[in-house]
Amino acid sequence: MMRRAALLGNPSVGKSLIFNHLTGLGVEVSNYPGTTVGLMSGIVRYNETEFSLTDLPGIYSLSGKSDEEKLVREYLITGDADLIVAVLDAKHLERNLYLLLQAAEIRKPLVIVLNMMDDARSAGKIIDAAALSAKFGVPVIETIATEGKNLEKIADYVIGDELPVPIIVPRYDHHIEAAARNLQKYHNLSLAEALFALENVSLSTLSPEVMESAAAISSEIEKRHMMSPDQIIGANRHNTAKAISDEVTTLAPQKKRRDLDSLLTRGFPGIPILIITMVGILAIVFLLGGFLEEAIISVMTTYLLDPFHALNLAPFWDTVGGAVILALMSGLGIAFPYVFLFYIFISILEDTGYLTRAAFLADRGMHHLGLHGQGLIPLVLSFGCSVPAIMSTRFLPTRRERIIASVLVTMLPCSARTVVISGIVASFIGFGAAFSIYGIVFILVFVLGCVLSRITPGEQYGMILEMAQLRRPIPKYVVRKAWMRVSEFLYIAMPLLLVSSVFLGIFEYFGLVTMFESFIDPISTAVLGLPGFAFTALMFGILRKEMAFETLAIMGGTTDLASILTSSQLYIFALVCVLFVPCISTIAVLMKEIGVKAAALITVFTLLLGTSLGALLHFVFMLV
Repeated sequence: MMRRAALLGNPSVGKSLIFNHLTGLGVEVSNYPGTTVGLMSGIVRYNETEFSLTDLPGIYSLSGKSDEEKLVREYLITGDADLIVAVLDAKHLERNLYLLLQAAEIRKPLVIVLNMMDDARSAGKIIDAAALSAKFGVPVIETIATEGKNLEKIADYVIGDELPVPIIVPRYDHHIEAAARNLQKYHNLSLAEALFALENVSLSTLSPEVMESAAAISSEIEKRHMMSPDQIIGANRHNTAKAISDEVTTLAPQKKRRDLDSLLTRGFPGIPILIITMVGILAIVFLLGGFLEEAIISVMTTYLLDPFHALNLAPFWDTVGGAVILALMSGLGIAFPYVFLFYIFISILEDTGYLTRAAFLADRGMHHLGLHGQGLIPLVLSFGCSVPAIMSTRFLPTRRERIIASVLVTMLPCSARTVVISGIVASFIGFGAAFSIYGIVFILVFVLGCVLSRITPGEQYGMILEMAQLRRPIPKYVVRKAWMRVSEFLYIAMPLLLVSSVFLGIFEYFGLVTMFESFIDPISTAVLGLPGFAFTALMFGILRKEMAFETLAIMGGTTDLASILTSSQLYIFALVCVLFVPCISTIAVLMKEIGVKAAALITVFTLLLGTSLGALLHFVFMLV
């Protein structure tokens, strides 16, 4: 039977890097039963042996109440993992040991991965891995995940003959230990389950009777100590973690280095650097994407479109086949370069640790939008895709902030909308016009955020954010991460586009498209100044935003959109498409994260906003 290992650790300790290194691209994402939190799982093939590896969400404690903490706690207690691979940040060992001590109490086989050893040495910390191994009674692997150093040793232990179980147990207050023994004895619990019950932590294996018994005992302990059991247990674990850290860590003289954080986290020059970074990324995506688009379209026209038309097929096959080839040209030649380039830059920002600096820098300004600095992270992620951006709002502390962030995320241009802006406006009108659409959207987002911050019920809290270590990105990992993300476009959007193009071709051959265009044309022309086929293309954007652009090329019969629409029509089409109804996948995740009613309100609001703004622009263009 295939062995199963799970990566456990704090946020930003390198778990995902280790996971990606070991699994490559063979990754599945699924929701753990009863939750909305996604788990990354993959198959590792090593020395002709296979094992399953799961990357658990980064957490600081198993006793918390967040969705991620509940998931990890449930998975480790009731899941089928044969081995826990605990990944620790060597530079911040004491803090990481708290979670490790909780994992050790579960009494499952465990291996410790002491990652970021280079950072620890740079900080003047020398970790005695042998002493740490002796304390816990399990192997300790020293790694530098960014360099791939010693990561194969993790696989060696997973498939090895022995699966070591930790021996350490923190020293708890004698009342806590007595209470835990009683719960274990009378309710047949493990030590970890007994401690969770005393901490009043929910777990599927803890019955109401167990929780009632634990509550009664906890009440007596609290009267004696004037502290709740969870506070006592937490303090005991922290003390144990500090004692172990002090015992295995030696401090060495530290070299003085210039601190980049002093530049990146100050108002000046931090804010100008942030603005230049974001504008520079968009400019490079536009320029390089445009170059790649022109090259790919030229090649596909020469070797695919022209030879197809030269076949002189029957009208039906010529119409349907031509629509499919135009869909391929639009998807691979126009959309793909922009999507892939944007994900490259998002991966660089993540891997360098710059995103957390940007969040810190933006904290004060984000308060105007009803968010704190950490709310910037979903907003930045939304430039890649709205779906993971909305899912990342779970890390915000209140429902109020999650709702506000989700609304703003649906407004911001994702990579699919960037395809529309760059492929239509930047390519056929100019870069200035393309940036003006971003300007309009950002103004709308700011105004809407200010309004939502005043009318959305709930309290606003301050920010506690851990700064990820600044690192030099490794090109192969950046490309791998970008490819994993863009594969969604290739495996989901492209099949959707091809299937819809087949139906479009069939509908066009039988005259159904012409009938719909004839019906909608007077309304679309009067309100938005767009011909009926352009409005039809907008409707396909509800499936995926880039499909509106690609369908426009299909229905127009050419990728040279300037030959079928005026500059003002192209501009209105792009702006309405950016603001007009989120795509279906975004609506679905909105329903899951913030509720059906809120998702419906957002959908109706964006429909009215996009249509109204398009109508206003049409009126302005008519005047000038």
